[in-house]
Amino acid sequence: MRIRRATLLAAALFSVLALGAIPGGPEAMLIAPRAAAQNLGERTVSGTVLDAKSNPVSGAVVFLKNQKTKTIRSFTSIANGHFYFAQVDKDQDFDLWAEKNGRKSDVKTVSSWDSRTDFVSDLKLK
Repeated sequence: MRIRRATLLAAALFSVLALGAIPGGPEAMLIAPRAAAQNLGERTVSGTVLDAKSNPVSGAVVFLKNQKTKTIRSFTSIANGHFYFAQVDKDQDFDLWAEKNGRKSDVKTVSSWDSRTDFVSDLKLK
């Protein structure tokens, strides 16, 4: 009885596959599903470099480091202290910090969990 039930079940499954009711046919059941890479797009990262008294700092080097690949991009802040990075992957995590004359800001994280298209953060040198 058990063998007959299993045989009927297998026959029904293959009939459904043969008729195309399940996309991909029988070979689709034998291949593990592929994980699709998630492309979340890009964002901008910008802000202002400030000194201890909250005055804008020009000429500070701002670093944006990819936590996975360890690649670093840099930008030198302009006269009003502003910095700007374009085309920053939303599906990657980054460290962001500024340095000038031996002074450094705290490291901030630009997280892939943050869905903002424009990430704005001020960096205060210590």
